[in-house]
Amino acid sequence: MSLYKSKNKIILFLGFGALFSFASCTNVTKEQKPNIIYVLADDLGYGDVSICNENGKINTPNLDKFAAEGIRFTDAHTSSAVCTPTRYGILTGRYNWRSKLKSSVLTGKSKALIPNNRSTVASVLQKKDYHTAFIGKWHLGWDWHMKDSTEFGGSGWNPKDFDNIDFSKPVKNTPNDLGFDYAYGHCGSLDMAPYVYVENGMATQVPDSTSENTGKYSWWRKGPTSKDFIHDDVTPNFFRRSISYIKEKSTEDKPFFLYLALPSPHTPILPTEQWAGKSGLNPYGDFVMMVDDYMGQLLKAIKEAGIEENTLVIFTSDNGCSPAAKINEMVAKDHYPSYKYRGHKADIFEGGHRVPFIAKWPNKIKPGIISNETICTTDLMATCAQIADYSLADNEGEDSYSMMPIFEQKQINKAFREATVHHSINGSFAIRKGDWKLIMCPGSGGWSYPKPNNKAVIDTLPKVQLYNLKNDPAEIKNMESINPDKVKELKDLLVKYILDGRSTPGIAQQNDSIDREWKQISFTKE
Repeated sequence: MSLYKSKNKIILFLGFGALFSFASCTNVTKEQKPNIIYVLADDLGYGDVSICNENGKINTPNLDKFAAEGIRFTDAHTSSAVCTPTRYGILTGRYNWRSKLKSSVLTGKSKALIPNNRSTVASVLQKKDYHTAFIGKWHLGWDWHMKDSTEFGGSGWNPKDFDNIDFSKPVKNTPNDLGFDYAYGHCGSLDMAPYVYVENGMATQVPDSTSENTGKYSWWRKGPTSKDFIHDDVTPNFFRRSISYIKEKSTEDKPFFLYLALPSPHTPILPTEQWAGKSGLNPYGDFVMMVDDYMGQLLKAIKEAGIEENTLVIFTSDNGCSPAAKINEMVAKDHYPSYKYRGHKADIFEGGHRVPFIAKWPNKIKPGIISNETICTTDLMATCAQIADYSLADNEGEDSYSMMPIFEQKQINKAFREATVHHSINGSFAIRKGDWKLIMCPGSGGWSYPKPNNKAVIDTLPKVQLYNLKNDPAEIKNMESINPDKVKELKDLLVKYILDGRSTPGIAQQNDSIDREWKQISFTKE
């Protein structure tokens, strides 16, 4: 692959979820455009980064230093509490529930979720003369070549589902069709078969064996595996390739956008021997420390390439920490992955979607800033559009706000976002405006207590939940019965956002079709 040099680089790191600008675009000349690197961690909790958790037991010195040199957000959220929908929102700047995927996640066999005519961060930047690259975990579906075109062959949860795939033929509807000049990665999570790297639409090797692992922390599902796909080396491999990309790009005059989507610290939890036991918690804590170390190497490579000053780096996660990390083990040692917030991955509670979010760009962002503004991972597209001097159309980045005013610490006379919509794994909604959060279901909407399938408990609870997060960040006291006006205000706004097909100013848009009623939402304006 060829790399290009730009002395202006932007790096975004996401966790461990296009963009719509309300401010006028800055006058950025071609020579001044920064490179953009977006790093997304997988299943990293807000409290797993030590600078975000004063009582945390996982040491993340590289991310802490990174935050001290840039801006750290305390109120950043993913658009969903699970990975596929969040990744959709990151790349499109559109809430995931506007797509045809209204709940849950895709598998390694799933067909492409994003249609080729949908604008993405990559396609927008590509139009503005950026070289664009994806390296990592895709998990947004692509279309494998089927031996029998009339038979899809299963959804991707069972080993036999892959018997009908011809891995020697080109893959269709890949990241390359969505604006990425270069794409290298695997299709689903690291515990989802098939275990095959795809580079620019072709498998790097045809799988010739089947693998699985049943370890307590290191498990992955049974499925076809290529010889060059070594689970323990996937995260290091992605970092190595990203560092090489940065070094090569820094020798050219064309700006670049790198989307580095990590499969870690999601299961299988596979810290290398160097990091085994280092956290003193369990393998998950070790894995987080390993990711932190590689992030330090990535940042060092940027500095050594001479591109640090005009590089934006954002670090965040696609959702909260997963129970697969054995949260109970860490809590027993006084480490709380969700910090002071309730719930974890999959939940509508804060622990499901509040994530670490750090940005560094020395030419634009002063060091040591802590922002309490509410932001969402859908905001990448509008931010990049403003940086690249691209005007988003009404059908682009419908739920995206440019973060540039916050980066540059310009005075904002009103809330950065009017409101932010959250979404759980089972399709439950919540809406946040100011200090208030309205949850449109009686329980977690996910995997923590009370679970949606716990009818004995759920049936005894109020149908909605209202919390004041300023006074009650742990979401303990439901205030829906004593504040019906606030419930109505927030529900009406949520319904408006759904019906309008957007949450930013502009012409109303259509949501993708559905075959059932969305959860707990009345589709009539009151």
